[in-house]
Amino acid sequence: MSLLVVGLSHRSAPVSVLERASLDPDTQIKLLQDTLAAEPAVEATLLATCNRIELYADVDKFHAGVAELSTLLAQHSGVGLEELTPYLYVHYEDRAVHHLFSVACGLDSMVVGEGQILGQIKDALARAQELHTAGRLLNDLFQQALRVGKRAHSETGIDRAGQSLVTFGLEQLAVGTDVETWAKGKRALVIGAGSMSSLAAATLARAGVDEIVIANRTMERARRLVQILTEPGGTGVAARAVEMVAVGTELAAADVVVSCTGATGLVLTGQAVETAMIGRTAPLALLDLAMPRDIDAAVHRMVNVRLVDIESLAEASADAPMAADVDRVRGIVSDEVAAFGAAQRAAHITPTVVALRTMAADVVASEMARLEGRLPGLDDKHRAEITQTVRRVVDKLLHAPTVRVKQLASEPGGAGYADALRTLFDLDPETVAAVSRADLNDADVKNRGRV
Repeated sequence: MSLLVVGLSHRSAPVSVLERASLDPDTQIKLLQDTLAAEPAVEATLLATCNRIELYADVDKFHAGVAELSTLLAQHSGVGLEELTPYLYVHYEDRAVHHLFSVACGLDSMVVGEGQILGQIKDALARAQELHTAGRLLNDLFQQALRVGKRAHSETGIDRAGQSLVTFGLEQLAVGTDVETWAKGKRALVIGAGSMSSLAAATLARAGVDEIVIANRTMERARRLVQILTEPGGTGVAARAVEMVAVGTELAAADVVVSCTGATGLVLTGQAVETAMIGRTAPLALLDLAMPRDIDAAVHRMVNVRLVDIESLAEASADAPMAADVDRVRGIVSDEVAAFGAAQRAAHITPTVVALRTMAADVVASEMARLEGRLPGLDDKHRAEITQTVRRVVDKLLHAPTVRVKQLASEPGGAGYADALRTLFDLDPETVAAVSRADLNDADVKNRGRV
């Protein structure tokens, strides 16, 4: 089996294509289930964020895997395969590992160094574990990606190279002024109560806005976010929750609006914004962090209104300076990819080594049984001494080759040593497979509690 990733992101596709290809939560679940049902894949995990959709799978055939995963992405996104294909990228084996580790460190983010991606990777793994679509390979891969990302943020200054998408977006709205100065005294409307909206509300509160209004389809979640913002020892900002039907009224009174919902259609139409601007002279700042977009792109052309969305963020991020620490993070990624590959290759041969030692133990038991038949008067003391001697001889004969074969298998190109060992000792494939299945089940049980 081999690791394969097929996906598209802000680096490979225009925002208009990403927007159309975005997947709602139910579709994401269906895509994972259908991927696992497809013949080339035995494991699958989906990483879907506002600016990337990546399908990871453990496949037994490269070309068939690429074709199947590409087709599944097209079918579930609603974008035709012929149109989608030019924007897809493919990474295989070590390149796939390198890609995910780079993503986890924020090197592939729209805002280099942002840390939100770690939470999104954690959520992707948790979903795959809940659906039982992630096995040993993808569990190990995503767990290690989380560790690599944390290591990059703790050992380098990559945080200085970037920030959250929310902060970056607010900086674009502030237009040359620091966010705190720009936000002070403003009234903010946050549409949505998910993780990104919560981060936006907290960021605005810290920046010094006077009031935050939370609008959400589920009032319970909106009230919960308000409670977090206003609890003792918190930001101290005035906050309240409203129904979505009140967005038009609140829009007219707001100075800054941040929208990030899971809606499939527009949350703020051009007409709604035009209506909100009637009779007012104060400018209106809008930040749309949703994919697909929440705010009508026609707003870009309106007077006294500034809209920053994913597309304009992508353009702005292209000119963002890179921190010196990025090179250090790249070095960490390279080292971790090599270590992960070595560990996986070594683990691949373990079932074969275990099967070999099991076969050797069976041979010792068989020969001792034959000896007892020929020497029926053998007492327990001598039988035990002979058995121990034979076992020591077998262990010594197997020690050097099994240790050496594990070392060789961990090196690049070492995958064939397991096959050679099975052939040389005529090991039963079913015995090796049984050991591998038992190991996989143990790993699955351990990994479910680690996210």
